[in-house]
Amino acid sequence: MDREQVAALLAGAEGHVSGEEMSRKLGVTRAAVWKEIDALRRAGWPIESSTRKGYRLSGPPPALSGPYISAQLGRGSLFAGKVLVEPLVDSTNTRLKAMAAAGAPTGTALLAEEQSAGRGTHGRSFQSPKGDGLYLSVLLRPGPTRLQDLLTLTGWVGVAAREAAERASGAPVEIKWLNDLYLNGKKLCGILTEVSFLGESGEPDYVVAGMGINMNQTAGTFREQGLEDIATSLALEGYPVERNHLAVCLLRALEEMNGAFPAGREDYLERYRAHCLTVGRRVSFETGEGVRSGMAQGIDDYFALRVTEDGGGAHTVSSGTVKLL
Repeated sequence: MDREQVAALLAGAEGHVSGEEMSRKLGVTRAAVWKEIDALRRAGWPIESSTRKGYRLSGPPPALSGPYISAQLGRGSLFAGKVLVEPLVDSTNTRLKAMAAAGAPTGTALLAEEQSAGRGTHGRSFQSPKGDGLYLSVLLRPGPTRLQDLLTLTGWVGVAAREAAERASGAPVEIKWLNDLYLNGKKLCGILTEVSFLGESGEPDYVVAGMGINMNQTAGTFREQGLEDIATSLALEGYPVERNHLAVCLLRALEEMNGAFPAGREDYLERYRAHCLTVGRRVSFETGEGVRSGMAQGIDDYFALRVTEDGGGAHTVSSGTVKLL
């Protein structure tokens, strides 16, 4: 028996669960169960006890917890029982890709309290201090899928993450093309989606979709990083949210997305377009001839950005850096 098993029983119970029942399910003595409950309490878990009824979890744990998140998702969830939490990783995407290559199942989710080498698109680093954000990656195995559809997945993940953040916190989150979430004009979340293909057939092996959502940073935090004019957090904008709850909302949204992909593209496109702040703005964008500027006109049927260049040329931007002007 380990502490996580006791935590899982408490998190999955609809009310009180007796020490006798836990000892029977875990095959240990009641004294051993009590020892682990005492340890959880000392770690900050809000566990109530009743002489006649047993133990009950009265609220979320003080830190991210895989058993708690799995219990909130429910047994039928794609991610239930496969939510892993690490205190420190280099990058949740990097670590989960290694696990995927070793055979980890679809629906594996990796969360970290802190990242030492968080990654964004184009090799950019992502600040991931302990306790300030939610750093989460999920592993999906979509099966035989057209490459054209796979290349839209970052847009799908953007829709899922935007809706989850809004559902959890109430914040009016928007999408900046292609893979950033913004709140009140500043960056709230970065998304990195990576696809691996089977060498023999060229079919997709797995997708790892990762994100880092700023939750608890203060104005001083961003000032120290030189990001005060660029980034923001949910708490800083007045939308504080508990991290386990945000993780549950994200995983539910990603599970819905996985079930809809790729047949539900029109629906996700509509939801993307409705909250894309880039459309109607002047932007700079990369072309084979260098950086150009123009007006973002809309999102095409495969999540690419349609831009009219200053001077009249039309461009469809499917990759590269796009900046708001």
